[in-house]
Amino acid sequence: MELKDRIVESLRTVIDPETGIDVVSMGLIRDLKVEDSGRIDLVFRPSIPTCPLGFKLAFDIRDAILKVEGVQDINLKVVDFIYADKLNEMLSRE
Repeated sequence: MELKDRIVESLRTVIDPETGIDVVSMGLIRDLKVEDSGRIDLVFRPSIPTCPLGFKLAFDIRDAILKVEGVQDINLKVVDFIYADKLNEMLSRE
């Protein structure tokens, strides 16, 4: 199975507790790019700008991707979220 397919499969385990639906099916993952080097770029867009679970979901997404064998680095960007700047800063430090 290709690395991108394994990442998507892992992301399907990240469930939005409010809806009970995974973040892939909800369309919250955008612009997933997988480089041969294992660098992953993607955009997470919460369902609403004031999503109370935005922080939790972003870290769950990051953790799900980091569990996939072959992933070396991840650049996760959060957009259209009231606290996007703060969350992006937190994600870049870890």
